[in-house]
Amino acid sequence: MKHTLIFCSIIFLFISNNYIAQDDYVNENVFHYSDWNYKSNIQTVQLHESTFDANPPILELNSGNLLELSFDDLDFDKKSYSISFEHCTANWESSNLMTTEFINGFFEANILNFSFSTNTIQKYTHYSITFPQANINFTKSGNYIVYVYQDNDKEKLILTKRFMIFENKVTLLATTRQAFGNDEQSEKQHIDFSILNSGYELTNPFTDLKVIITQNNRWDNAVNDIKPTFTEPTKLTYSLDDKSTFNGGNEFRYFDTRSLRTYTERVNNIYRDSLSKYHIELKTDELKTFKNYSFYNDLNGSYLIKNKDMIGNPDIEADYAWVHFFFPYDNAQSEGNFYVLGKLTEWKTNKNNRLTYNYKKIGYECKLFLKQGYYNYNYVFLSDDKKGGDETLTEGNHWETENDYTIYVYHRKIGTYYDQLIAVKRLNSMRK
Repeated sequence: MKHTLIFCSIIFLFISNNYIAQDDYVNENVFHYSDWNYKSNIQTVQLHESTFDANPPILELNSGNLLELSFDDLDFDKKSYSISFEHCTANWESSNLMTTEFINGFFEANILNFSFSTNTIQKYTHYSITFPQANINFTKSGNYIVYVYQDNDKEKLILTKRFMIFENKVTLLATTRQAFGNDEQSEKQHIDFSILNSGYELTNPFTDLKVIITQNNRWDNAVNDIKPTFTEPTKLTYSLDDKSTFNGGNEFRYFDTRSLRTYTERVNNIYRDSLSKYHIELKTDELKTFKNYSFYNDLNGSYLIKNKDMIGNPDIEADYAWVHFFFPYDNAQSEGNFYVLGKLTEWKTNKNNRLTYNYKKIGYECKLFLKQGYYNYNYVFLSDDKKGGDETLTEGNHWETENDYTIYVYHRKIGTYYDQLIAVKRLNSMRK
């Protein structure tokens, strides 16, 4: 696998300099250090802390907690799938550690838990596995990739997913606030935080530490390379860096497809095509760019697989449907594209979730093949020269918006050659 790293770097540099849409032109045979699906028959890939489907894939080292990985194979057969792992740097590149350096026990595991779907039009096989296991124990904190492959052949990649393992070696104190400045005060949120390192040596925090902040578990707009504003022997204060300022955005849009028999609030039409596939036409979305802020509870971009038509296990009794999205827009944008964004699209902007302009309907549309459930999403615009989706044109920005933030603190200790994840802090813009 290490031989792919050089080629990945070449591809990354090409995309960085000729950026059109995230991941659109990457060679599908190259190992990706991101959430990636290599096969069109693989759907609804989820990796989360095992107690709740919407939890992020973050574990404390040696805590005894588990991550659960699951996915559906639409081929509706039994295949031999296995998982293995790779340790990564803070920037999601290979750490080049030997597997023996970060795992005690076995280095891979077969996915033995599978079930065939029942009572569904779209047939599929549901696979799942939890880890760490009794014979797979992680020994180092940091960023990780779990990858799934077929027939014990690591060249037959199926999917890759990111997860993090952390240690509490320093203390993080953090708050969110309204941003300063005339243009940003009503639209943006700022993160102030401090690192208390009493009892843990940080020789040079300006070079040895990496701090990364994500909003709602998105990585496309994550910020990094944040430097401390003030330094004391046992405290680092981060308060004035503009990189810690995020668009407030808006509460996420939502739709409910838990039933394919009843029309829920956001569903305009349900029908089946000539191939018996379900189609769900959502009600026309309105642009919220200049609308006043209005709070309502959401999942901050996540989703839950549920089925109200059956009383059994939604993992194998929830069906699939083509979900149709549309919002009116007077003229087609010529210097970028709009995308449906959320956990339902792996927070990516690529050809699968890119909206196309319908000149007859005067607006943007696309469709996604999704499993029954309750979904959050929003629309973002990606300029041809940018790397992160921007919700300003479609959702508007409000400093009052409820958002989840996660701060990751990585440390490369002198004499070592990998990044430890020495603290993780999750906070919410409304809940203090």
